[in-house]
Amino acid sequence: MKIKLLSLLLLTGYLSMAQINPVGIFKNEADIGNPKIKGSTTFNSGKQAYFIKGGGYNIWFNRDEFHYLYNKIKGDFILTANVKMVGEGKDPHRKIGWMIRESEKDDAAHITATLHGDGLTVLQWRNLRGAYMRDPQDEIFDLKKNVEVIQVERSGKKIIMRAANVGEPLQLVGMQEMKDLPDEVLAGLFVCSHNADVQEEGMAWNVRIDKPVADKYDGYHDGFLPSRLETMNVFDGVRKIIHEDSGRFEAPNWMPDGKRLLFNQDGSIYTLPVEGGTPEKLNTGIANKNNNDHVISFNGKLLGISHQRAGLPDGGSTVYVLPLTGGEPKLLTDSTPSYLHGWSPDNKEVTYVAKRLSTSPVFNIYKKNINGSAEVQLTFNKKSHVDGPEYSPDGKYIYYNADETGTMQVWRMKPDGSNKEQITFDEYHNWFPHISPDGKWIVILSFPPTIPSNDHPFYKRVMMRLMPASGGAPKVIAYLYGGQGTINTNSWSPDSKHIAFVSNGTID
Repeated sequence: MKIKLLSLLLLTGYLSMAQINPVGIFKNEADIGNPKIKGSTTFNSGKQAYFIKGGGYNIWFNRDEFHYLYNKIKGDFILTANVKMVGEGKDPHRKIGWMIRESEKDDAAHITATLHGDGLTVLQWRNLRGAYMRDPQDEIFDLKKNVEVIQVERSGKKIIMRAANVGEPLQLVGMQEMKDLPDEVLAGLFVCSHNADVQEEGMAWNVRIDKPVADKYDGYHDGFLPSRLETMNVFDGVRKIIHEDSGRFEAPNWMPDGKRLLFNQDGSIYTLPVEGGTPEKLNTGIANKNNNDHVISFNGKLLGISHQRAGLPDGGSTVYVLPLTGGEPKLLTDSTPSYLHGWSPDNKEVTYVAKRLSTSPVFNIYKKNINGSAEVQLTFNKKSHVDGPEYSPDGKYIYYNADETGTMQVWRMKPDGSNKEQITFDEYHNWFPHISPDGKWIVILSFPPTIPSNDHPFYKRVMMRLMPASGGAPKVIAYLYGGQGTINTNSWSPDSKHIAFVSNGTID
């Protein structure tokens, strides 16, 4: 009877540690291992940042003590966040990161992607409950003070850790088979002080939990993933989610007044306050099958759209123009398919990509005056793919992406199609160059080399990168799960400081 009573008391004490205390996107908060100094978390909703305080002797040997924010997740997932420890700290081995764990028990099997106070970045794990931790020296990724982004991906039984210095692509840190983790695990952020008598604080922001699809998943026909509308300061990388939906919406444009965004969903166009709220449907008349190629004129008076006309080749995408305030659209391109991407600064011409079988079996770049006249072909590719033509604000160039050299890179040319010049040179496939209103910066969407150069599919691990319009190496400003529909057309804010985009993730 005494043994049963003791077991009941221990069980009651153990259960009390796991608090159902939602914080931000996390449904649970707990002190694991009953640390001497308890932890806590505050969530700054304005910055969408987590400030996590935790104690604990360590996450090591055959038992752990730390503070934990977590959700219960089944199947595959991707966890991504910017993280750092706050202040100088007492111990160089204080730590913050992502943890995947079988249970709240202090000796549970788990795997952690850890950033230490001294900058050491490493994948560590306990294969079985009660076993000693593993930390192979050949999987240490020591970037000292510069690592800020930590990503963990679960793919079947395989756990993959990636990390990045500020502004750089993610690099592989380690990979481990965790055969004994159950299908449903605990996954979340942790902080450990590495000193039982000390409390340390960590910070995490741009926190995202994404449920990936299979590599062969067809985002056009196999269903949708939930969508997030995000805004970001391109100079500090802080992202804010302002709208979420279980269905698909795409390609935000920033409205000229800086107060609203415009996006497409289910064939319609909607506007939404920059702070979030309820979307309002825009009147686009007969155009009720709008795709993600919609652009606002430089003077802020007109909206160009691409509407799918039924019964025509390749989906029948056709360019129209209407007042930005809404109204009946005016047909511009009778021939299809035509996908809009830009306006001339004088508001008289639009640029678009189109396939015209009489001239080429692939897409090329065209422009056309909105008040009449024939379209003008600007590129004459026979095999390579071009896309995303967009004027610079000064009207001197049209920027676009092309895979003429084997990988998709950013190019520019004169408005008459002359003087074509490549301006990015790397292993990534770089799409949709968008020039800031002040003409100083370009944002691009970069796909990994594993994606075919002429494809920009839905639902991939992609990067948004920032580069000077005058040229130079691109800097990563966001790591996200997205692709098609993320930034198909220009989404800069009027003040050239922010950008809007769509990422894809799970809504519980």
